[in-house]
Amino acid sequence: MKLSQLLTAPNQLTLLRMMFLPFIVIKLVEGHYSLALILFVLAGLSDGLDGLLARTLKQQTVLGQYLDPIADKLLLSTMFLVLSILHKIPWKFTVLVFSRDISILFASAVLYAIAGLRDFRPSIFGKANTFAQVAAVFFVLLLEINKSRWVAIARLSFLRATFTFTIISGLHYVLVVGQRLRATHQVSTVPSASGRV
Repeated sequence: MKLSQLLTAPNQLTLLRMMFLPFIVIKLVEGHYSLALILFVLAGLSDGLDGLLARTLKQQTVLGQYLDPIADKLLLSTMFLVLSILHKIPWKFTVLVFSRDISILFASAVLYAIAGLRDFRPSIFGKANTFAQVAAVFFVLLLEINKSRWVAIARLSFLRATFTFTIISGLHYVLVVGQRLRATHQVSTVPSASGRV
């Protein structure tokens, strides 16, 4: 891995987003939900900005392709875990989110090891799931500041959306992996031109 990839503006911004995490957790544990929400929103804005910078400055790197989703997963999974520990998110949502992410991580590692597959771009369902998770965390935090009925409804709606899209995106991932494995197997079993009689 080249150091120059790590020093690009988008990747530096992604690393900065990861550095927000411990401070968000500290504020949550201290019960300072307003500050935690502000830091979470800043982290979310940096997520959109690093992608925009990468495209605008033409600084899209292989490191960035791996680092950006890792930063997203780390942020969201940790938020769900801490908020469940604080009894702000029911455990069933957190267990489902963690189960999906761990399964995908394990499957990706195995597929890379046995078949060299490593290009797993997020599907529309995966993107919808990420959006639902971000919105769910946002409204969970906002409800601690603003007890309005509409905030409570939005919180519940996005938690349910997270539950639904986590399952759908997980099943879709399994189907995509199966298709790619079959395609790889077919390519590897096709006889070469030099081997024909």
